[in-house]
Amino acid sequence: MKKATRFLSLLLVLGVAACGKKGPPLPPLVRLPTPPGEFSAQRRGSIVSIQFAVPGGNTDGSTPADLAHVDVFALNAPAPVSPDEILRRGKQVGRVLVNPPPDPDTPEGQPAKPSAPLPEGGVDQGATARLSETVQTDESAEPTDMRVYVAVGFNKRGRRGAFSTLVPVPVAKPPDPPEKPEVAWDETSIAITWPVPESGADDAVPTYHVYAVGEIPIRLTDHPVEESMFLDKRIEWGAERCYVVRRVELIENIPLESEASPSSCVMLADTFPPAAPEGLTAVATEGAMNLIWNPNSEADLDGYLLFRAMPPEGNLVSITPTPIKESTFKDTVPAGARVAYAVQAVDKAGNKSPMSTRVEENAR
Repeated sequence: MKKATRFLSLLLVLGVAACGKKGPPLPPLVRLPTPPGEFSAQRRGSIVSIQFAVPGGNTDGSTPADLAHVDVFALNAPAPVSPDEILRRGKQVGRVLVNPPPDPDTPEGQPAKPSAPLPEGGVDQGATARLSETVQTDESAEPTDMRVYVAVGFNKRGRRGAFSTLVPVPVAKPPDPPEKPEVAWDETSIAITWPVPESGADDAVPTYHVYAVGEIPIRLTDHPVEESMFLDKRIEWGAERCYVVRRVELIENIPLESEASPSSCVMLADTFPPAAPEGLTAVATEGAMNLIWNPNSEADLDGYLLFRAMPPEGNLVSITPTPIKESTFKDTVPAGARVAYAVQAVDKAGNKSPMSTRVEENAR
């Protein structure tokens, strides 16, 4: 009996020891960044402008992204290619370093600190990244040959994430640029016009894009325009506006833009006076003359100047040294005097309208 009891006790000890034994280690969790979003590449002359949204998450749905950098690759390919083939046979045309996400342990109410040192020139997750590549026209290429671009993110261990969409760009010779545009403006818009070259009966109708020149050029045309004119509604008095125009050709429905035309710059000045006020009426009361007129509708109106002539055939003299805001005015005059009045509108740039119609009335 004692032997049986000791045997059972030994089995229990061995069982407890077996339960505490560690199994083989689990593989580390590897997170891979999602594809760069809104990936685009546009050839303008000899420059291909590339743009994408930096990933902010991982393919398993977790955030923030385990992301160190995003690389862009390109390959000249006459036929459809895969992203893996572009990486294997193509050229790396650029790298965007990505800032580490904020430290989650930053105390509440304090500015978020990065969880690691920031790389020089890095961009944040979710931000828009831009880079460019200079390409040479391939004179031996077929008109439909393309250079195909793709972007992909890499995590801190150097593991590749998901690919962006593939974007083809023509490698053919771009069209000739337009000549220097002319710029004129009025109170509501800026007109950009440019000469159109003569074309033969079989030539396609030329189309154009208009750009506002700046650190990052802004394309103002939603789609290529056939007209040799574009109206920019961004009126801001005192601002400088510079423009270039590019001719656009479609190759396999993919736009290929020319080099930019010479730029034209203007400083927008408001030299446009308001309309003359209308409906001026004088109503006599005891010792005074009450004036009323229709308000002007200009958005930049500053006010009105009143003028009086007494006797009415005399010269008009200002009776308001600075513009008044209201479209009414009470003027004190001697009883029995005959008086003439006129009103003038003034805008915020100091432009003055023509005089209103002159009115006369006898004071009481």
